[in-house]
Amino acid sequence: MVALIEPLVELFLRSAKVDIGDTYRLKTQFPPPCLDRGSEHGHIGAYCLIHTTHDNQPPLRLHLRDETATARLGAKLAVALAPGLRIYLSGDLGSGKTTLARALLRALGFRGRVKSPTYALVEPYSISRLNLYHFDFFRFCDKNEWLDAGLREYFGGEAVCLVEWPEKAGDLLPQPDVEILLTASGDGRDALLTAHTEAGEKCLQATYELKSQDG
Repeated sequence: MVALIEPLVELFLRSAKVDIGDTYRLKTQFPPPCLDRGSEHGHIGAYCLIHTTHDNQPPLRLHLRDETATARLGAKLAVALAPGLRIYLSGDLGSGKTTLARALLRALGFRGRVKSPTYALVEPYSISRLNLYHFDFFRFCDKNEWLDAGLREYFGGEAVCLVEWPEKAGDLLPQPDVEILLTASGDGRDALLTAHTEAGEKCLQATYELKSQDG
């Protein structure tokens, strides 16, 4: 079951009042996994994000006690999606980004195998009422690889862009409408959902209303 919690943001996030357009220029970048000596898998440790929200809209803080709760959040986001939304998923390896993305796609009606885009970089979907591109930039060791990959054309149209590891492309990526930060918490995980635009604010409001309806 998804439950609201209050003090989560204090554990891993600091906010600063900046212009929305400066968000990704100010954000602390994750080190590339190939330079992380702490784990053979390039596991990322603690980090801090500096960002702003749209019109000071408070982030939506959730505790997801298990994988089922994470999948339910993905399903609720799917209902609230609108064409052109950019949703960025951040968090350590194993924090639930792909679980959330797969649940979202299932809720939209996709019945095939949901492949991880880690090696292909992007997997396209045309489902329900939307065109959606699922990205994963984990393998980038330099943000300019995003430019070299020729992915800019996917952003800015009517398609939904769902991005895992957006920080690997740094300030080259367009600003997200919704940013979701996932962190491990006991046997489950905590989620911080932040709206950066009016469209993102509407998406989170619809997600919150759906959460409230089923308790």
